[in-house]
Amino acid sequence: MARKKLIAGNWKMNCLLEEGTQLAKGIAAQVKQNKFDCDFLICPPFTLLGFVKKCLRGTKIALGAQDVHFAEKGAHTGDISPLMLTDLGCSYAIIGHSERRVDHFESNELIQKKAVAAHKAGLNTVICIGETGAERDEGKTIKVCQDEIFGSVPDDATAKNTVIAYEPIWAIGTGKTPTAADVEEVHAAIRKALAKKLGKATANKMRILYGGSVKPSNAAELLALPDVDGALIGGASLKVEDFIGIAKNACSK
Repeated sequence: MARKKLIAGNWKMNCLLEEGTQLAKGIAAQVKQNKFDCDFLICPPFTLLGFVKKCLRGTKIALGAQDVHFAEKGAHTGDISPLMLTDLGCSYAIIGHSERRVDHFESNELIQKKAVAAHKAGLNTVICIGETGAERDEGKTIKVCQDEIFGSVPDDATAKNTVIAYEPIWAIGTGKTPTAADVEEVHAAIRKALAKKLGKATANKMRILYGGSVKPSNAAELLALPDVDGALIGGASLKVEDFIGIAKNACSK
């Protein structure tokens, strides 16, 4: 089944105002100039969302946040609600990134709760899953990913409101990547888990991204795999030439 690829950039805690707006303008200009057979998503820090939105006017590049709270409003100092994000023009939110799971001790249950709230507010979610290096060495990669699918993905997930991002934690920002065969094996297992949870029809339509040291030089091979439907890009999304280079190598018309 043909699934349109999604090229998503997660800027993480990078870019002040001038740098961020220049980066967004550069990406927007390149997307306008080139013919790409894919969707684009940019997820800057909360502080830049409103500014980046203005830079993306006239393009079909979607704007997303890097996290979201499950409450609509209230006494949650330092958090941001789904409605606040849609009010700023966001259409996506990343949920359950490994850095949230590890650094902020986020559980599958909390991630699912956030996803339900995001969907209710009209946000699409990018739900992240992936194993640590130790879990990989112990042969637990597929079990970890399946458990996180069953625990983190809500029952209301559809191919329209949910994207899955497989990011092996040991590959994020390290320059290391699994082999193409390993990536396809895990993605196929993820799709099988989605079919068990949500039904085969939904699973076949849902996009599963790969993330973890994706760069222009390996993008074509990784994104050509049958069950890889795009990329969630960290470091390479902070340079226009790298981010666009991935798109050119993976999904130019």
